[in-house]
Amino acid sequence: MSNFALSEFLPYRLAVAAGAVSDRFARLYSARFGISIPEWRVLAVLGSFGTAHAKALTALTTMDKVKVSRAVAGLETAGLLKRRADAADARRTLLTLTPKGARTYAAIIPLAEQMQAELLAELPPAARAGLDAALTLLSPPAP
Repeated sequence: MSNFALSEFLPYRLAVAAGAVSDRFARLYSARFGISIPEWRVLAVLGSFGTAHAKALTALTTMDKVKVSRAVAGLETAGLLKRRADAADARRTLLTLTPKGARTYAAIIPLAEQMQAELLAELPPAARAGLDAALTLLSPPAP
């Protein structure tokens, strides 16, 4: 056995923390709105950016293309998003929220804001500032 301490390995700790926060948030919206974590991520990107193609969704959600494809299919089946041809590139399909999808997104946002406030309230002010600074340094620039 090696002396490698997985529990101290930063990528592992970040993944575990992100998963815990994501699961905690999912408990707030999944039962009420019937959407999965990948579907929420796609919904959130489209709610924030308006329109995107699948390749952009893959980058913006940091999910692989299979997860994005399944999430898009689920949201489309639920009537939350629609596809349309990209006039600039016939090989691509643009995705956008339907009115029902926009209402669902708008209904989830207060839950997201509430959960964020609760998470941040659990941290002392210095820890909040340190976390924000660390995430800013470790994250790629926002699109």
